[in-house]
Amino acid sequence: MVTNFFLGANSSAGFQSLYEGFVDPEKCRDVMVLKGGPGVGKSSFMKYIGQQATERGEDVEYIWCSGDPDSLDAVRLVSRGVVVVDGTSPHVVEPQYPAAVDRYVNLGQFYRVEELKGLREAVVEHTMAYKGAYRRAYRALKAAGEVEKTLQDILTVDYNREKLERRTKGIIAREIGKQGSGRGEVSYRFLGGVTCQGAIWRFDTVEALASRIYELQDECGIGAEMLGEISASAVSRGYDVILCPNGNQLQRIEHLMIPELRLAFLTSREGMCYEKKPYRRIHLNSLLSPERVRQNKARCRFHRRMRALLLEEGIGALKEAKAFHDQLERVYNPHVDFEGVYALARKEWERVEKWL
Repeated sequence: MVTNFFLGANSSAGFQSLYEGFVDPEKCRDVMVLKGGPGVGKSSFMKYIGQQATERGEDVEYIWCSGDPDSLDAVRLVSRGVVVVDGTSPHVVEPQYPAAVDRYVNLGQFYRVEELKGLREAVVEHTMAYKGAYRRAYRALKAAGEVEKTLQDILTVDYNREKLERRTKGIIAREIGKQGSGRGEVSYRFLGGVTCQGAIWRFDTVEALASRIYELQDECGIGAEMLGEISASAVSRGYDVILCPNGNQLQRIEHLMIPELRLAFLTSREGMCYEKKPYRRIHLNSLLSPERVRQNKARCRFHRRMRALLLEEGIGALKEAKAFHDQLERVYNPHVDFEGVYALARKEWERVEKWL
């Protein structure tokens, strides 16, 4: 089985990271921390390892880059304790048990240093340009996040909490079994977010992990309370869960998966719509105060329009950042020994394959 997640998010608070909890070296056999700069082949290295493992029928988790969703940040062989992760900024990973468990893999050795010394000006120019585009993107996303919070404040003052609690208890009684076979462990992942390609959501991963998918139609985030209670109940009964937070507000859970039960809960809203038919659909928007919704109809329409425009501005800046980064990689690519990179990837896969 293949699953796809993100560990980084472009958000109103800048770059949000979940990398800290991704690698647990005490539960791993081998963690390869890739070091090397732009265009040196880190993503290609990880794709090779993932492809070889997939062809062997291993369960593989791909972690995609929020800056470029066609590029990898990590690959994990789920049941084998093998992880390959990009350890460069902004998601720095350092070995805790060097060589015994985790180790550096230096791809920077494949730069032709003397050739690149003559390209200093181009490297600096493109690096500064893409960092500047990211700053513009995060300013727009910050403003969009403030507008989103304002919308929530307007509409969620007096929603029907009692009805939400009854629905939550009913779901727990109906869906959460007596005892799971896991340890009640919680993993945090982003299911998607705002990228240079627009908003991307990996609902395919949810469909791979769950056969029963609840869709929570929820424009204002009131479902986070429901998901928190369902998750706590599952964890207390020994079920391992995957929680996917909102990129702008990490304390607000938007999606929940309980793989052992083949059960998932997805929040669906404007810009994050689940298009397929769910197992069950819960209309949480109906819990909002009809009077408050009516009184603030024009005001909310204005804020939604502003949010959409600010998101468009942010995505445009992320596209610029990606274009500048592509230019930077085109400077580096002719001066990288890719034969050496691929040879090292094959060597590392041969090492991993002996453990499978």
